[in-house]
Amino acid sequence: MAVRIGDEAPDFTADTTEGRLQFHPWIGDGWAILFSHPKDFTPVCTTELGYMAKLKPEFERRNCKIIGLSIDPVSDHHAWMGDIEETQGHAVNYPMIGDPDLHIAKLYDMIHPNASGDKARTAADNATIRSVFLIGPDKKVKAMLTYPMSTGRNFDEVLRLLDSCQLTAKHKVATPVNWKQGEDVIIVPAVSDADAKAKFPDGWKAPKPYLRIVPQPK
Repeated sequence: MAVRIGDEAPDFTADTTEGRLQFHPWIGDGWAILFSHPKDFTPVCTTELGYMAKLKPEFERRNCKIIGLSIDPVSDHHAWMGDIEETQGHAVNYPMIGDPDLHIAKLYDMIHPNASGDKARTAADNATIRSVFLIGPDKKVKAMLTYPMSTGRNFDEVLRLLDSCQLTAKHKVATPVNWKQGEDVIIVPAVSDADAKAKFPDGWKAPKPYLRIVPQPK
């Protein structure tokens, strides 16, 4: 079945580089980023895993755990981690899930449900396993991104996306194009002007009645 924004993130139990874990209890009461890879010892993914290790303190500051997945065995992950640290300057400091039978890839609708985990599978078959899932404390999927194999993902953008989702989960606002932390936001249409006056007593700018701009709530 397809996984969509608003769905409960499929739970699973899997072996990782930090031991066996069950996903939902591992998330706990915070946020989580699950990001997937089509194969170990691939160049673009090597850069991504290293950069996420560098960014881990920023995610932790936002009460968000990060976890990687690659459809190879955990034993291969351990070998790959040495290459990542050597070439990227950052050791992988979060769990990496082994998914050689494609169980989790299929749970998250990242690959055709009839795909097999055998050696006959090609790189083209694996290409769809380049996704990011942002999951909230309620275990619901809040956002999804999927990239081609040839394009490294922008994890600074994932951090910005997390900031937006956390802000808009707490306040009845939305973030405009290219928004960054601390910039003005938009009052959502579901909030009437009367309710907005109570929530934002200092008022707002409204170039159009449906476009009500206020400073970012604290």
